[in-house]
Amino acid sequence: MSAVLTISSKNYSSWSLRGWLLCRMAGLDFKEELLSSDDPAARAELLLLSPSFLVPRLTQNGIKLWDTLAIGEYLHENFPQAGLLPKDAAARTHCRSVAGEMHSGFSNLRSALPMNLKAHYKGFNILAAAQADIERVTAIWRECLAQYGGPYLFGATPSLADAMYAPVATRFATYDVKLDRQCADYCETVLTLPDMIEWIEAAKTEKAGIEELEAEF
Repeated sequence: MSAVLTISSKNYSSWSLRGWLLCRMAGLDFKEELLSSDDPAARAELLLLSPSFLVPRLTQNGIKLWDTLAIGEYLHENFPQAGLLPKDAAARTHCRSVAGEMHSGFSNLRSALPMNLKAHYKGFNILAAAQADIERVTAIWRECLAQYGGPYLFGATPSLADAMYAPVATRFATYDVKLDRQCADYCETVLTLPDMIEWIEAAKTEKAGIEELEAEF
């Protein structure tokens, strides 16, 4: 039975992007099911109105998963050859830790810099609380790139961690966040992945907009 991945907006939904990237990285054969921006579950996710989101949701062979980390672990179990988690135990634990930190943290970054792939705010004024999150994210990136050699966070191929931080790379581009050369190069590496290019191009063709996420900052 073909898998189905239910997602919301490609322009605004960072969690949908993470789930979709993980499925692509794993090589899963799946169909997309796109929720309308008027769907209550989709709006709750996009506007950060709910502590528990129902998208992205992966359905396969009667199994339903609606948490991004759970999706990543499920895909790792079924497609270990994809390398979503490193083979080395210490690196694998490190990967889970930084992915988990993204999953549960950085609330100031999420609220102050919502994902919007169509927009670009040159010279955007970043609040101090969001700046602290940015500094933590870039510290994680520098540590991983130095320890595992890049170009991805855990070496030569994209991992669970890269999928979790990919939407942050888009936010840094949208809001003109100033980065050191190492972090800027990492963002470029992520944003030029073929799957990322495909997602971003699709996002830019979306007609539906969400007024609350289109404020003039």
